[in-house]
Amino acid sequence: MSTAHVPAQPPPPTPPPQVAAPHASEATRLLCAGTYLDASYRDCVIDELYLMEHRVAAPSLGYDAARVLAHALRARRVELAWAWGVLGLLALGIVAAGWWLVVLVLPGLLLTLGRRVRGAADDPPTRRRLPAFALRWFGRFLLAYLVLVTLVIGLGATGEGDTFGLVLQGLRDGLPSSLRFLLPEAGPGGVTALDAWLALATLLAMAGCVAGQQAHFTRVLRGELSPRHFPDAANDPAERVGGRPFQLLKHRIRIEQHAPLVMYHEAHPFCGAGTAHDTWVLAVELRPHPVRERRPIGNGTVLAAVRPFLEQLREVAEPAEQDGRVVRDRLRHLQIDECVFLPAEGLLHRGDAPYDQYSFNMHRTRSLEEGGEKRRHFLRIRVGGWEEELVVTVFVRVHTQGRMLMLEVAPHVLFPVRADFKDADHEAYRFADQNAFGKTVQILTRMASAPGQALAALSRRAVRGWRRMTGEFTGGQPEGPAVSIRELAAEPGGSLFQSMDVDRYLRSVQDRIAYGVKTALADAGYQTDEFAQKVVNISNGGVNIESVQDSTFAIGNHARAATRMRTTTTGGGQAPPQRGLARDGR
Repeated sequence: MSTAHVPAQPPPPTPPPQVAAPHASEATRLLCAGTYLDASYRDCVIDELYLMEHRVAAPSLGYDAARVLAHALRARRVELAWAWGVLGLLALGIVAAGWWLVVLVLPGLLLTLGRRVRGAADDPPTRRRLPAFALRWFGRFLLAYLVLVTLVIGLGATGEGDTFGLVLQGLRDGLPSSLRFLLPEAGPGGVTALDAWLALATLLAMAGCVAGQQAHFTRVLRGELSPRHFPDAANDPAERVGGRPFQLLKHRIRIEQHAPLVMYHEAHPFCGAGTAHDTWVLAVELRPHPVRERRPIGNGTVLAAVRPFLEQLREVAEPAEQDGRVVRDRLRHLQIDECVFLPAEGLLHRGDAPYDQYSFNMHRTRSLEEGGEKRRHFLRIRVGGWEEELVVTVFVRVHTQGRMLMLEVAPHVLFPVRADFKDADHEAYRFADQNAFGKTVQILTRMASAPGQALAALSRRAVRGWRRMTGEFTGGQPEGPAVSIRELAAEPGGSLFQSMDVDRYLRSVQDRIAYGVKTALADAGYQTDEFAQKVVNISNGGVNIESVQDSTFAIGNHARAATRMRTTTTGGGQAPPQRGLARDGR
């Protein structure tokens, strides 16, 4: 009995790893955590997406702005609740302990002022660093001194005949009159032992508020904002809070941020895409090929020829595909779509923006073959790397007019999220894993500035409430986005690895674009040599030179260009000038 030999079959190719949805991406999680860390950033998110009701949301590439807004509002509610708690305890303490508690709060105000003077920069200028250093350390020494004096009074400094009282009275007499409030009289008529203990109890109660706020922040980061639970948006408490108006606002933001129809502000057309990176425009004359048959060529024809070459970037190398290995190159998840830019000016209401599919198809058809100034059609290519923290977007536009082809390529880069937002997880776990003494020191340090922070939080809320009551945020004509909350939270640059990835993505995409345009020109019966040469010059960072006739230029770092005169004379006896090429100064 013979058995047929069946050759071993190669394993089926492993499907590419799934890309997280925008609402569950790492960039979204870090932005949500940032709303709990940075009050200024949180206020910007609320102003742009919540209070500016007439302003369209910026395109959100790789993240969900609506979920960030939900956590920003929740973080503000939590901050205001703890702020009211701290100020309520302070008010009760002042009623019970008298004016001495106000003196104990002064160092905390100095610490808050020092933090404000220093600013949020990692390396502030000297004019900020030195005053902030002086304010912080003076506030710390003053706080330690006042707490020590309060303990001395509480332990029995009651007046004459008392050792503590005599020491305090002697020190007080040696101080200038303007500073004697820092060393009060002990006993009747001054600060009693009961006042001292009540003041210290109030400070400890405020420290309890600070500990509760820190514990809540840790619980949020280790709970719904943890990498494990964050993808489950349905069980996110921040998503469920808010009435029907807020739910409608989130729905509108989610439509605007991912729609292929981009409503833009004239001053910020690419708002949301990041920093412009080597934008270039190439114009080439359409010269018929002497042999090939000419065919009609248009903007849509060229873009249709470009798209298949861009899609080839998703393909895996043959050896890896045959071996069934998982290839994690981000180019496999390259996204290609078409978008139309429309100015937001002229809309009567924000809801009048034509985001439905029929309106988009109409604008796409009309803008594809037109060279309009305000309405523009682009082919958008996006690559999201580093868990959607590094987003490279290339906008491509082609226009043919007057026997000329214009190619516009506008790359933009969104750099990673701020480093302090990334450190939120470490901050939470560091506090949770500290021993009792470390937690106590950290809480007491923050307790000193708690009243100042509470006053600042309530002041910001009061100012925005007043501006909203006066109608400053509402009633305006619809306009495009002014800022992007993702761009506000981006680092100015990436690491060396990330910069290498940006260059790789851009060079791959630009090469495919150039090859596709060249193929479209050749298929339509036009010459491609001039186009290919200009692409090479631009890709290498050079400048295309049409002709060197009657020109003088030099090559080299230390080169000098000069004009030389030829001595050979013409028939009229004149010696015409001859311009030549000087290399390296010779």
